[in-house]
Amino acid sequence: MKKSLLALLIFFSLSAAAQSGKGLQLIDRPEQKQVDIVYNGRLLTAYCYTDSIAKPFLYPVNTPGGITVTRGFPVKPLPGEPTDHPHHVGIWMNYESVNGIDFWNNSSAIPASRKDHYGTILHKKILSQSAAKNKATLAVTATWVNHSGEAFLDETTGYSFEVIHNRFYITRTTTLTALDKPVVFKDVKDGFFAIRLAKELEMPSAEAKSFTDNQGQVTKVEASGSGIPTGMYYASNGKKGDSVWSSQGTWAMLKGKKEGAPITIALFDHPSNTGYPTYWHARGYGLFALNPLGRSVFSNGTDSLNLVLQPGQSRKFTYRIVITQEDLSVSDAAQMEAAFKRMHY
Repeated sequence: MKKSLLALLIFFSLSAAAQSGKGLQLIDRPEQKQVDIVYNGRLLTAYCYTDSIAKPFLYPVNTPGGITVTRGFPVKPLPGEPTDHPHHVGIWMNYESVNGIDFWNNSSAIPASRKDHYGTILHKKILSQSAAKNKATLAVTATWVNHSGEAFLDETTGYSFEVIHNRFYITRTTTLTALDKPVVFKDVKDGFFAIRLAKELEMPSAEAKSFTDNQGQVTKVEASGSGIPTGMYYASNGKKGDSVWSSQGTWAMLKGKKEGAPITIALFDHPSNTGYPTYWHARGYGLFALNPLGRSVFSNGTDSLNLVLQPGQSRKFTYRIVITQEDLSVSDAAQMEAAFKRMHY
């Protein structure tokens, strides 16, 4: 009788906590092909595996205070925002040359006549999910396939979501395993772990620029102008602004303002990763990425990797991104890096 009463009390306690919406919660929405990550009843982000995008991704990405830091396009375009690079969606991880197949640039903008050059990361299943207080975890699997469906890599990814002092921490640990053939990650520019930022967080620019991908496709990015864009990059190596691109360091952060509030997004490399410390693929137009695999490109040929995974061989990558509605300092970033380095993955 006492055990039954205790079980009933626990049930009502858990129900009340769920209804109050306090802390982190994971809400599975299979009909929309996404899992919402909610904090105190407010959406922080969602793990999305929709058919229309060529990889799983986190979208949108919000501060705990409710300000969206990611671009809406191509999922939910907003008036006045740029529409370049439709493959830039929320937060994602993939690469431009995997056995010669381009996973990075694949999107609905690629014509059918060229699709055989591009690959897709297919979500397979959710392995586990949990949430309690200020921390939640989500584990998923996926497969990297070419246009004809040939599988190159199996992927297992674990996400850790935390809210600490109104800072939203996302830690992604991904293990890639080669299947029945060797897999070559050729040194190229476009990769690897990335976020595409809202227009307000771009760096101001006065002129349009053109960028060429591994397939020779040229994308023109219009000048962002001044006034609305407020972003500026800062890196652990002391570099700032456009000079962060192609430099090497253990962390980098983008600082700006949106909706009148200071915003900081910081990316951290982990010492256990291949290619540590990473090279930064941080563009002023809002692509904030790290790429440890494109070493020959970023070093002008003085460094190289051309990573090869033999059949059955695995490689694990762990990265952290912090989103906060505050103006983080270099010392703040250094302290968070030190804490991250002490964690074992």
